[in-house]
Parts: sequence; C-alpha cells; structure tokens
Amino acid sequence: MADVEHRGRAADTFGRAPAEARMLAARLALWAVVALLAIRQLTVVLTTPSGQRLTDLETWVGPHGVLHVKGSLYDSTRFTGTPFGGLVLKPLTKSAQAALGWGWTFGTLLLVVALGLVAARALPQPIGRRTSLLAAPVAISLLMLSLPVRNALWLGQTSIIPVLLVLLGCFTVRGERGSGLCIGMAAALQPTMVLFAPLLWFTDRRRATAATAGTFAACTALAWAALPHDSYTYWVHHMAGVGLGGKADALGNQSLHGALLRLGLTGPLEIGLFLVLSAAVAALALRRAVRYAHDGQLLLAVALTGCAVVAVSPTAWQYQLLWVLLAVVGRVGRRSSDRYVWPVAVILVTTLPATMMLPHMPVMYPLRDNLVLLAALAAATTVPFLSRTSPHYQRPIPAEYAPPVTARFRRVPLLPVLRRVLTRPNLLLELLLIRVVYAAYQQVRLAATGGTISGGRARAEQHGHIVLGIERFLHIDIEHWANHAVVRIGWLRDFFDFYYESFHFVVPLTVLAVLYWRRPVDYRWARASLGFATFLALTGFWLFPLAPPRLMPGLGMIDTVHGVQDFSKPDYGTLTALTNQYAAMPSLHFGWALWCGVVVAIIAPRWWMKALGLLHPLFTVSAIIATGNHWVLDAVGGGVVVSAGFGLSYLFQGPRVRPVGRCPDELPVTVGPLASR
Repeated sequence: MADVEHRGRAADTFGRAPAEARMLAARLALWAVVALLAIRQLTVVLTTPSGQRLTDLETWVGPHGVLHVKGSLYDSTRFTGTPFGGLVLKPLTKSAQAALGWGWTFGTLLLVVALGLVAARALPQPIGRRTSLLAAPVAISLLMLSLPVRNALWLGQTSIIPVLLVLLGCFTVRGERGSGLCIGMAAALQPTMVLFAPLLWFTDRRRATAATAGTFAACTALAWAALPHDSYTYWVHHMAGVGLGGKADALGNQSLHGALLRLGLTGPLEIGLFLVLSAAVAALALRRAVRYAHDGQLLLAVALTGCAVVAVSPTAWQYQLLWVLLAVVGRVGRRSSDRYVWPVAVILVTTLPATMMLPHMPVMYPLRDNLVLLAALAAATTVPFLSRTSPHYQRPIPAEYAPPVTARFRRVPLLPVLRRVLTRPNLLLELLLIRVVYAAYQQVRLAATGGTISGGRARAEQHGHIVLGIERFLHIDIEHWANHAVVRIGWLRDFFDFYYESFHFVVPLTVLAVLYWRRPVDYRWARASLGFATFLALTGFWLFPLAPPRLMPGLGMIDTVHGVQDFSKPDYGTLTALTNQYAAMPSLHFGWALWCGVVVAIIAPRWWMKALGLLHPLFTVSAIIATGNHWVLDAVGGGVVVSAGFGLSYLFQGPRVRPVGRCPDELPVTVGPLASR
C-alpha cells in the first residue's frame, strides 16, 4: 500500500510538471512584455527633445514654470491642479531639471506597476490559480498601453497618484482611518474623488467616510492657509478648477460638461442640464456600486464610482480616465462567446484613438468625440454586470464545437485549440474588430511610405519600372492598350469606373453578412481566410511600395476614375492626400474579389450563384487594369495572398466544417469525407 501510494504521488507530480512548466513560461513571458513596455515608454519620453516632452510638468516646475511665479498659480490658467497640489509640488522646483528627466518618468512607471499589482490583488474571489498568477503582469501591461498612462508619462502629469491612493485606501491599507486618509488625500488632489465618500458610507465603512471628509478638509484648509489668494481663485473664482487648462469644449475633455458644450449648449441652460445629469449619473452609479460591493465585487464597485467621477467632473482630461480601464473586471454575458465583448471594447476604447474606433463620417462625430465618456457612462449606469450569485458568473454557457475534421496531412491542424465553433459570434464584437482591423490596415498602408504619401514616391516609381520590365519580358504588359481601348468606348469606361468605385467594399461585406446570418461556421472559416490574406497583403505594401500605372510619369495612362493627376506636385494633387496610392502590390481590389468568388463558388447551393460569384473577380481584374489602377502582376499578387490565406486557415484550423441544412445553429453538422457523398 505504501508503494502504491508512493507511485500515485509520483505520477501526479509527473503529470503536473508540464502544466507547471507552461505556467512558469507564460508568467516569464508576460513579465518580459511588461519590461519591454516599460523600456519603450522610458525611451519614447527621454529621447524626445526637451521642450516637447513632459510639457505639463515643465509648465509647473520648470525654470519658468508657474510654481516659480511669485503671484497667483492661476494667473495664466496653465496650472490645473488644486491649491493643495501646488503646495505639494512647490518643493520640486528646487530640483526641477532632475524631476523632468529620469526621476519623474521612472517614478511614474513605478506608480503604474503599483497600480497594476493592487488591482490584480483586488480581483473578486474566487479566482483560479492561473488567473491569480497571470493577473498582475496582464494588468500592468494594459495600464502601460492605455492612453491615460501614455499621456501622463508624455505630459508629466500626476493623475495616476489619486487613482492609486483610492485603490490603496480600499484594498491595501489596514484600518478604516488609514483608508479614509488615502482617499481624502486623493480628493484633495482631485476634488471629484469626494464621490467615493458616499460609497464608503453605504458599504458600512463609516469611520473611513469620516476620515475621508476630515483629511480632505484638513488638506484644503492647509492649502488655504498657505495660499489664500490661490485657494480663493481655484475654489470660488474658478468653481473648483472650471476653466483651467485647455478649453472645456475640447475633445480631450471627456466629461458631461465637455460633451454638452460640444453639442452647442452654453450658459445657464448648459450648467443646469450638466448639474441635473451629473446628479442622476452619480446617484445611479453609486446605487449600482453599492450593490456590487455587497456582492463581493469591490474592485468593480470602485471602478464604477470612478467612471461616475469622470462623467461628473467639470473637466476630465485624457490622462484622468484610468477608471474606465479598471471597469474591465466586470463580467457581462451568459454565453462564453459574449464574455469577451465588454473587456475588448473597454481595452480598445482606452488604448486606441477614437478615430480608429468609428468611421470618419459626420453622422458618427457625436459618438466619436465622446467615446470615452460614453464608455464611462455605460459602465456606471447601464452595463448589466453579472452578480457572483448568477450561475453564469463562473460557468458561462459554453460554445458548441463541431467535431474535428480529418485532414489529409498528419500535423493539420497545427493549432487544434482553434476548433470550429458552430454558433454565431457576437455581432457587436465582430463589427468592432472589423472596424479596428480596417483602421489598422489604413495606418499600415500609410506607414509603408514613411508616414507621408509623397515620402515613398521615388521608390514606388522605381518599383513600377521593375514591374513593367518583368511584364514586357513576359509579354503581358497590356495596361496601356486596355486603358486606351476602354477610354474610346464611353459606356464601357463608365461601367468599369462604377465597378471599381462601388463594389470593392460592398461585395465582401455582403458576403460576410450573409454568411454570418445563414452559415456561422462558414463565416468563421471565410473571415479567417480573409484576415490572413489581408495581413499578407499589408506585408507586401510595407516591403514593396509600388506606383500604379496611372501614377507613372511618361507612360501616357489615362486615370479614368480620379481624373488627371498633376505629376509636377509631390502628392499628385488632392487625391493622394486620402490614402496611400502606392499600396498596389498585391492588389486587394482583385484579392478581395477573388476571395468573394471562391467563397461563393464553394458555398452557394445553385450553379448560377456560383457562376455569378466567379464573375465578380473577372469584372474586377478587368476594371483595375482598364482604369490604370493596377498592373497585371498586382492581380497575380492578389491571387497569391488569397490562396495563401485559405492555405493558412487550413493549416492552422484544419478543413472547414460542412454544415447540412439552412443554419448550423439549428441543424446538425456533417464533417469529413462523408459530407460530400
């Protein structure tokens, strides 16, 4: 029996060893990412010339900063902190040069690390061992990638300190008086943090509430005694800092006050509406926060109160918006496929510019200009976070997977974890990711020429001559002939111009929409193939910028779509200010059209549908050559990346699942060789 017991323990230990090794490797990799992000932030800030970095800190404590001025801190409105903040920063003026370099930036990074560690320890229980081990590096990485932290580092702001003080007071400091001391000091630095006092009161931490109020009053009184004129200016004349810093209607002010001003409301009407809305948001947010605190989700409760602070502040600049990122700890959705929507949306909103999140359309401007505010309002008032008592909190409804399909090759799929899911993905998440991927696609196309359209002109034209030489050698240089032949036939020219301009985005989006609604399994397969193909095309744009025939001087091409281009100008006129015209190789016009044709030909149930789908790439390749927008070899490149996209999808995920019937959400799935019999 002893021998059996001994052997059992050895087997258990042996079985756990690979898992332990993988966990250790994952932890080391994540901490390496944290180190790389920290080094990158230090490098970005400290390699920027003086005068362009840490500008806010320079404004305060630099040789000519407002804290050196003998008069009021608020004479120039450049100093936006409280009088207590100015009193704390005064001693830094004696060592301003050191503070503006390594010391300040490195100290800010340490604060970010501390913030991430506290947030990771405050996750609501119970959590798995894997989550507990990986939470800290993930939290620190997300914080360093977020726009609030990046702005705080770049500008030399102190906005991380109030957030850290609140978290320390709620989760780390022992004793209610110590908690209240930390939160009261945070409120002295940022007055709207006083909103945390009601949260303490309604969660039965009365002593902490009293300590918060007492500390806030004591710090404010101390600053009033030391700086009476400045205190009067800040609290009375500017009504707790309103009007300090940038214009209140600037896009950087993501508060209700800023949003109302951007909508055109001014005067007493705007002030009254702001006060009413602020009171409603604060009341609703506190009610929800108290409920989640009693549910054992105190970090979520603190984050929701912080989101309310963002909304009700007269000015909530970008570096003050960390509370929105902390709201990612809330769990939303009963299905496992829905569980990722909220965290992905929050991370994207807090790490990417709003212009990447929403299209550049006037109808979208009100949403785009207030995107962070809307995320804060949603978190504070409407997002249905799950209670820990919900059966779906720990165990969401799992996704339905298709049985694995036997592949012809032994090691396919390379990533068996990427199994084919039968149910539809979340629509909001899909739309969000499609928009972000397309925005990244636009940025990479632009960056392929060094960030400017005219920057890569010489190189792109040189590559154009290379491509033309290869085509002449192969006797496929038909661009000039096709272009001039089509120009002579008016109706044919109009048809190809219309086809080129209209169907490039409409057809792929239509195919994706139909697949999403009718064939979810095929939607995932087709989307993955399209994503791989587009990624490979972006690599081509980056490595081989190429001028299309219409932008090659001396070839005599007629630009039928865009009109005559002025070759004497570096950017060929106004057209190339819109997008990178040197992203010609490979042709995604033809690549995406070929993808549509292949997908329709494989999936469509009728022969005439398959034929119609295959006509689209035929018309597209004719249009891109006849209008002078692509070389023949560009179309060949487009076909290569699309073929590689389907191949990579097969390689990583295996053969596609072949559903039988109208919708795999409702009917069974047949897989493998039997599906075709």
